[in-house]
Amino acid sequence: MRRAARASPMLWVFWLVGATLLAFITLPLLALLLHPTLHDLQQVAQMADVRSAIGLSLAAALTSTLLAAVFAVPLAYVLARQRFRGKSVVEALVDLPLTIPHTVAGIALLLVFNRGGWLGAPLARIGLEFWGTFAGIVLAMSYVGLPYAVNAARGGFEAIDLRIERAARIQGAGPWEVFRRVTLPLARYSIGTGLTLCFARAIGEFAAVVLLAYYPMTAPIRIYDLFLQSGLRQSVAAAVLFLLVVLALFWGLRLLTRRRKPLGPRPAVPQ
Repeated sequence: MRRAARASPMLWVFWLVGATLLAFITLPLLALLLHPTLHDLQQVAQMADVRSAIGLSLAAALTSTLLAAVFAVPLAYVLARQRFRGKSVVEALVDLPLTIPHTVAGIALLLVFNRGGWLGAPLARIGLEFWGTFAGIVLAMSYVGLPYAVNAARGGFEAIDLRIERAARIQGAGPWEVFRRVTLPLARYSIGTGLTLCFARAIGEFAAVVLLAYYPMTAPIRIYDLFLQSGLRQSVAAAVLFLLVVLALFWGLRLLTRRRKPLGPRPAVPQ
């Protein structure tokens, strides 16, 4: 039998560095999870406004993720497949929400979508308002989350061998059929990862949401409000409750989007 190769000193150094990073990520969360008592968690879980805030965060983040699926995936496909003048500008605009402070993003959204804003004023005349509404929460979440969906989906589209799509076109499939039956299935893991990241960024957003729609309160805003009102005890318990819900949700999402090796041959190109 062949002996397993020994790990090189470099690999052990990398493990040490990686373990340091994992400890940096884990220790604050561990301290958070171990801080509240069971009584504190039960007390906070019985607060209707906390449960409502968590439900609102989940609903708004899910809505923003669905919007990302509708708008981000087509843009990602265009960026992956087309070369055009000004493409670098479009790419920079997509990444812009990742680079600016989210307080700045919230103020910018407020200027455009408040009752007297560029788009807020005309939309208010037809009954669509964003200041202090569910729509405003979704808008703020979408602004900070969309770049993750676009970039991940674009990477998935770029990784597809174009010869597969050409073969489908040669066999008579139209552009929409190729996209639906060939391109989307091949890029589904990258798209799923991007939408998961978009959801993750959306559900935890605070600054942009609080500036555009302080009420109704999402979970991050309600936790901050509890901290201002009563200090650490209730706010930590609410934070742990929210964290447990989010961790359970993302564990499920990761199982759905995890890449699996195919069990059989690659599906045939549609005839």
